[in-house]
Amino acid sequence: MTYLEAISDALREEMRSDETVFVLGEDVGAFGGAFKVTDGFAEEFGPARVIDAPLAENAIIGAAVGAAVEGLRPVTEMQFADFIACGFDQLVNVAAKLHYRQGVACPMVVRLPSGGGFSGGPFHSQNPEAWLLQAPGLKVVAPSSPSDAKGLLTAAIRDPNPVCFLEHKGLYRHLREPVAEGEYVVELGKARTLREGDALTVIAYGSAVELATRAVDELGIEATVLDLRTLAPLDTAAVLEAAKRTGKVLVAHEATRSCGVGAEVSALVAEQAFEFLDAPVRRLTAPDVPIPFSPPLEQAVLPNLERMKEACDELLAY
Repeated sequence: MTYLEAISDALREEMRSDETVFVLGEDVGAFGGAFKVTDGFAEEFGPARVIDAPLAENAIIGAAVGAAVEGLRPVTEMQFADFIACGFDQLVNVAAKLHYRQGVACPMVVRLPSGGGFSGGPFHSQNPEAWLLQAPGLKVVAPSSPSDAKGLLTAAIRDPNPVCFLEHKGLYRHLREPVAEGEYVVELGKARTLREGDALTVIAYGSAVELATRAVDELGIEATVLDLRTLAPLDTAAVLEAAKRTGKVLVAHEATRSCGVGAEVSALVAEQAFEFLDAPVRRLTAPDVPIPFSPPLEQAVLPNLERMKEACDELLAY
């Protein structure tokens, strides 16, 4: 099953088992979604549960908030994660704060196709997780494999709080692996260890996880690769345990550098595991620039396997 098929499978399973789950977004009905995640959903579930919306992201998120408060479980699709900026008020000022202000559950998921690598340019290739992490009340999920995409989306739909679900577009049809049939749930807030070794730790999520595992495998080093899976809440225990055990930490992600997840993880390690470190925490990220449309320029900006291997080598040699 591909990463895309796993997302579609999780959504279909939840809609079949729970009539309160419905889909809302631009072109999610007859067209099947911008990337075909909801292909066939309109025929199976009908127009009352697969709702095509106008180009009005703030209205889509606002309608989802209202439905969630009334006991439904909406799953909205932003065609491209970049467009969540247009729905920001309803997401960060209303959905994220409903439980804190009124003790009201708001069980909704915002699916966010994110990331670059296909020359989509600066309006269709962003990784907006840092915007979302600054809004207490939101959970933020970023799966790196088909199995996790299914298990984490199922958990997100069942969660009583608003969950932002980052789907890397470059992984949609690139990754394929066996995925559990039927109900499959992966707990939110728990990282997973993909490689275990004492030479160094690479902490990654989303598209950077495959780069990290390939890099340590090709370098032949005994390194730990930790996939964060969920960015909020962050699995701080897993991060600190790996940092203390290896003493050298590289944090890798595709999003831009400043005030990102890499900065947050670096600060966490510096504050709570400084005496265990044998080298400064290093980050491998995109630079603080818009994602270029030009394919050569885009490739020059995005993290890649060679840069991952160089970063590991430099950290090992410190």
